[in-house]
Amino acid sequence: MKNKSLPQFYKNINRLLLISVLVMIACFFTWSENVAITRAIKVVGRMGMLYASYSIYKKIIEAGAVDNLRYHNQFSLVFYLLYLLLGLASFMWSTNVGFSALQWFMTSQTLLFCYFFIKSLYLLDFYFPDHPIRLTNLLGTSSFLLILIFVVGMWVAPDVFFRMTHGGEEARLGGYLMNPNELGMLAGVGIAGLMFDLRRKHAMGWTIFKLLILFYGLMATGSRSSLIGVLLIIVFHVLQSKQKKIAVSVMILLALVAPYAIFEVVLKGGDPERMEEVLSMTGRLPFWSALIQEGLPREPLFGFGFMRIDYNEFFQGRHTYPGKMTHNTFMQVLMNLGFVGFTLVVFQIIFTVKAIMSESKEKMLMLLCICIPIVINSFTEFGIFGESNYGILFYQLIILYVSFKPNKFLSKREKNFIRRKRSAFIQ
Repeated sequence: MKNKSLPQFYKNINRLLLISVLVMIACFFTWSENVAITRAIKVVGRMGMLYASYSIYKKIIEAGAVDNLRYHNQFSLVFYLLYLLLGLASFMWSTNVGFSALQWFMTSQTLLFCYFFIKSLYLLDFYFPDHPIRLTNLLGTSSFLLILIFVVGMWVAPDVFFRMTHGGEEARLGGYLMNPNELGMLAGVGIAGLMFDLRRKHAMGWTIFKLLILFYGLMATGSRSSLIGVLLIIVFHVLQSKQKKIAVSVMILLALVAPYAIFEVVLKGGDPERMEEVLSMTGRLPFWSALIQEGLPREPLFGFGFMRIDYNEFFQGRHTYPGKMTHNTFMQVLMNLGFVGFTLVVFQIIFTVKAIMSESKEKMLMLLCICIPIVINSFTEFGIFGESNYGILFYQLIILYVSFKPNKFLSKREKNFIRRKRSAFIQ
């Protein structure tokens, strides 16, 4: 760190944090149809970013910080760890231990990444209070860069970046690289983050451009749940605005645009066949009903094993399609860890929400806005307690963000350590 000024240090750390979270999110995509290549990318990339987050954390300490953070709102993290502990124990009764173990280790590895990532942000906040690094900007910018790849790809290589559905009648952005609904959720998280850059008037022109790309990508995914989530985020921000004239103007604009967007994306233009599909949540309701009536009674207490919903690879109801996952994160927990796991998850969510609501107004607003798209997505896709996906990454960031608080009391040894390290900087 010698011969480097604090501004340069902030710039380097911001770049490293952005790259680490960007690559970590990217490792959830299927970048190649070759299974071996995809697995190599995921393993090397994810483990590499875990090491990167730890290295960033160590760089901040070497710059003049001590890790004396105290745990705060412990129950949110404790119940999440209990959920993982039960998942680990479920290897004993899972009929596919390899799959359960793989999912468990990926979820646990993501938690470790988030642990060092969030600690880095807290150390910066406390020991370098004038730093410009923001979690919302990191999530917003990383989401923008990934969505930008897809937006460019949809014009350059539509066969790769579009997924044809409904017999080829509808093209949705995502291709085989990523489920369109998951990609829409990523756009929603990006918008949630960049809205805070807009609020603090940070690089306004660049921020507006990034938001437009994210909105365009979101509409191209055709994700109904993600669109609803983004509309809620905008309303949430508008209601918090102190500038009433701007708030009223945005609400009027939203009232004009939202009906068209909902009619085209959510209601699919009013097509009677598509309307029936929407009302049944694209066949999910009968599937969930079969899971509860036919599947759950077989293993009601502890489920079928971590991320397993049946003894076989697919659950097949008497009158439903076969499925390997439930398309609902809460139903997923109920099936793979039973009522015991479901109870742990309910309490975990309660304590997390309670922790969020106890934070400062700005921090609470930030965490709630990030929660909106990932929670809505959880009702129809993998979600925050489902098979490994970046929704879990975002939720773990939230859990750990409410689990620490700085310790303002430093020992003489710690003060001397900070003083010695700070002397390496050119003030």
